[in-house]
Amino acid sequence: MAPSTIDVPGAPPKPDLTREMVRVESVTKQFDLRHNHSLKELAFAALQRKKLKDEFTALNGVDLTVHAGETVGLIGFNGSGKSTLLKTISGVLFPDEGRVMLRGRVAGLIEVGAGFHPDLSGRENVYLNGAILGMTRSQIDDRFQDIVDFSEIEEFIDTDVKYYSSGMFLRLAFAVAVHTDPDIFLVDEILSVGDEPFQKKCIKRIRELQVAGRTMIVVSHELAMLQKLCSRIVVLEHGKIIYDGDPRTAVARLRATAA
Repeated sequence: MAPSTIDVPGAPPKPDLTREMVRVESVTKQFDLRHNHSLKELAFAALQRKKLKDEFTALNGVDLTVHAGETVGLIGFNGSGKSTLLKTISGVLFPDEGRVMLRGRVAGLIEVGAGFHPDLSGRENVYLNGAILGMTRSQIDDRFQDIVDFSEIEEFIDTDVKYYSSGMFLRLAFAVAVHTDPDIFLVDEILSVGDEPFQKKCIKRIRELQVAGRTMIVVSHELAMLQKLCSRIVVLEHGKIIYDGDPRTAVARLRATAA
C-alpha cells in the first residue's frame, strides 16, 4: 500500500454530531460461494448429501453511525467487507439481518459505469443517471454543461458509452454524481481510475462538498489520501469493525496487521 501522491489541501470541517445521517444496525450479509461441478459430481454430491455451495459472511453484525458533515473512510484488506458495506448503505445490496437508515438524498459512485446504458450516448446517460439519482429534467438541463465541463469529455458526449474507456466512464459518472447536490455521497475507489490532474480535480470537488456540510463515506486503498481527507476512519476485518476513530490511528492499525 504505497502512499498516495495526490495532495489533499486543507482539513475536513468539523461535523454536526447532533444530527445522524446514516445508521447501520447489526447488519449481516452473506453470499453463496458456488463451485463448478460436472453433472456426475453433482449427482454423487446429492446422493451423499454433501454441500454444493459454501457461505461467505461479508458483514457480521456491523453497527455504524455517521453524522452530518462527517467524511468517514472505510479501509481493510480485500475481502474485509468495506465495499459490501458501502453497497448495503447505498441500497445496491440488502442486508440479510439488521437494517440501514438514511436521511436525505444519496448519490454514489459505487462502480465505474454503474447506472449507465452501453447503447446510449454520454448525453443520454447523463439524463438517465441523473434521473436515477433523483434529479428532475429541468435540474439536469440547468447543470448539464457544468457536468460536461467537469468530465472534460465534451468531444465524446454524443458517442455511445460502450466505446468509452474506464477513465471516461469515471469522469462522467463522477461529474453527474457530484452535481446532484447529494446530502450523502458514497464513493468506492475514486482514485483507482483516471489521471493525476483529474484525481486532483475530484479531491478539490470533495473538499467543496465537505465545506458545504455534505456527509461522505469513502472506500479506498489510498491510505495517505484518506488520512488527510477523512474526519474518521473505520477499519474492517473479516466483516467486522475492529477500529473506528482517529484517521492516523486507523491507518497505523491496518498497516500493523500487514507487517
